[in-house]
Amino acid sequence: MKLKLLNATLMTAAIGISSGAAAADYKKNPFTLAYDGAITENVKGKVNIHPVTYKLNGLDIAANVYTPANYTPNRKYPTVVVAHPNGGVKEQVAGLYAQRLAEQGYITITADAAYQGASGGMPRQVDKPANRSEDIHGMADFITQYAGADASRLGLLGLCGGGGYSLKAAQTDKRFKSIATLSMFNSGRVRRNGYMDSQLSSIQERIKQASDARAQEAAGGQVIYAGDANLTDEQIAKLPFDLYRQGYAYYWKTHAHPNSTFKYTMSSLIDLMNFDAATNMDLINQPLLMIAGSKADSLYMSESAFKDASNAKDKKLFLIDGATHIETYWKPQYVNQAMGALTQFFGKYL
Repeated sequence: MKLKLLNATLMTAAIGISSGAAAADYKKNPFTLAYDGAITENVKGKVNIHPVTYKLNGLDIAANVYTPANYTPNRKYPTVVVAHPNGGVKEQVAGLYAQRLAEQGYITITADAAYQGASGGMPRQVDKPANRSEDIHGMADFITQYAGADASRLGLLGLCGGGGYSLKAAQTDKRFKSIATLSMFNSGRVRRNGYMDSQLSSIQERIKQASDARAQEAAGGQVIYAGDANLTDEQIAKLPFDLYRQGYAYYWKTHAHPNSTFKYTMSSLIDLMNFDAATNMDLINQPLLMIAGSKADSLYMSESAFKDASNAKDKKLFLIDGATHIETYWKPQYVNQAMGALTQFFGKYL
């Protein structure tokens, strides 16, 4: 059932109680994982986590590799790359799904995007589509060389904004034998048109702001950030969309992590606003699974991209009844439904 609350304070309290917010406290986890049921220690014979660092275009990329129970490096395992949401880091929902897939027998990897999280790159919080797609290619580069990873059985799971970038990456990276998305968010469409196409009238004004921000950076001036707001509970409650109201609760309170932030450089909008994750969807000829909540106000983005995936093999749009966008990140009954669909899908194609 869709979560309906009177204000952000009530919302946060309810989420905190039902999700076990204390268990999602990164400060109580030695790997700073911020999701319920997270690994707290590596135990022989169990699913283990391996923090790694590798180079991508000269930058240090911080990632976590999860290995399945009874992992031995001389065996071959199906492998899945997991791309995190916009504003997210590897220790949140991306880690949850990476761990759950490892519990199903997969080697998985999830990495902080370049310029974000614990990965390198300056200025911080650059959020350009080309970088985010390259992050996904880079995860594939690294994990296919990892002991035990079967490069011939490589899958891709993209979450929220990572889902949009995964669609784009998979269009031309055929190392990915199957592609899945959860609560796909088309970053370019939203930055250009506004959420639910609510800002069409101000497109040119916002492009001008991005252009001015780049000019200021180029002249050695201060980096300007968008999305950098410290909202009160009252302000959060007045936000017009479930995604934003529940997103603030998830990222700032119940599953907060110090490396996670909503902000991004204003100049990134120069690249974001002429990008669209759903263009050239006909290039995807791999099996495609798109998962979204039936009550998600972001559902329109999954439906649009899915419709245009005319050459995808055995494509399926799986709706989680009653779930909103953010609830697919943490609410056990919805995570379990998503995992059921992913287990069947990757089990068939990897």
